[in-house]
Amino acid sequence: MDEKLINEIIDDIKIRLEREKMPVPVGVSNRHVHLTVSHFAALFGQNCKPTLYRQIVQPGFYACNEKVDIETAKGSFKNVRMIGPCRNYTQIEISLSDARVLGLSPPIRDSGKLENSPGIKIKGPAGEITVEKGVIISKRHIHFSPADAERFKIKDQHIVRVLCSPGSDKETIYENVLCRVSDKYVLEFHIDTDEANAAGLKTGDKVFII
Repeated sequence: MDEKLINEIIDDIKIRLEREKMPVPVGVSNRHVHLTVSHFAALFGQNCKPTLYRQIVQPGFYACNEKVDIETAKGSFKNVRMIGPCRNYTQIEISLSDARVLGLSPPIRDSGKLENSPGIKIKGPAGEITVEKGVIISKRHIHFSPADAERFKIKDQHIVRVLCSPGSDKETIYENVLCRVSDKYVLEFHIDTDEANAAGLKTGDKVFII
């Protein structure tokens, strides 16, 4: 075997052994919506702005007091919370279980990639809108700050495996976990409620890249 290849394999093993000792905190994401300024105004009123319910882990983002109902011909969910601030696209993030209730087949996507995704009706206290696209199941991912990415030897868009609930009856390995690196992020593993329940996880638990 080529010596260079052997050294690359050894280096990769060393990196993996280092990573699996470093815990990553979990953030479980319930169904929620992101709204544009114009869609927010249509739903809540021209003079309204999103208001803080509580801060969330990722800097600059927060859960809003404002909630909407989402609806299709086959099902609906009430009181779906908005995550602020407003964005330049409206996006509705749901789980696979939610999608079945709504009768939809949304793609599994990274945030903002809304091509060929289904639309939905959104109702607020001041009005309702129908978006032609925007419903997705969020691809499981890990947020890294640049410092954490360097510590884990991770680059943006890397794909990794994540060990959840090690040693428990719910021990699970999630494949194809997307890594996202930005100076706007802090370290956190994001999964939806279906994935969290399957692996016996809750927000604040720790997982490991293997």
